[in-house]
Amino acid sequence: MKPSSEIILLAEDDEDDQFFMQVALEKAGISDPLRIVNNGREAIAYLAGEGPYTNREQFPLPTLLFLDLKMPYVNGFEVLEWLRNRTAEFTHLSIIVLTSSPEERDHTRAYQLGARSYLIKPPTSEMLVDIWKLLALRPARGGTNNGHS
Repeated sequence: MKPSSEIILLAEDDEDDQFFMQVALEKAGISDPLRIVNNGREAIAYLAGEGPYTNREQFPLPTLLFLDLKMPYVNGFEVLEWLRNRTAEFTHLSIIVLTSSPEERDHTRAYQLGARSYLIKPPTSEMLVDIWKLLALRPARGGTNNGHS
């Protein structure tokens, strides 16, 4: 599955954090369309094209997923595990964990499950510019750890 255009998906349950991400993207000069889902269950449904997300013209596959770890229903680690089991379907998808957790064990687990980077909230425009540069230089899955924390 290859996306039809550059879409960013934000899986975040906190409305304030959704707003901060929109502001940071704007300040970073990143104008790619942003789609927002409010929990891990919605993230999986969006990525799988199920439920209200079946229309791929309206809900195209993203090339970048910003994923909160602590969400209701299905947490970010469960989304990462779901994606890991579908690697062939999502080779184009870069996953950036965006969380309030500074825990080393969460950081390590996120990378083990396929995250490209691990950022602590709230995102800054500088963080996003650095991520954008990194993503332009490396392929989606299978890239090396970039050292961001």
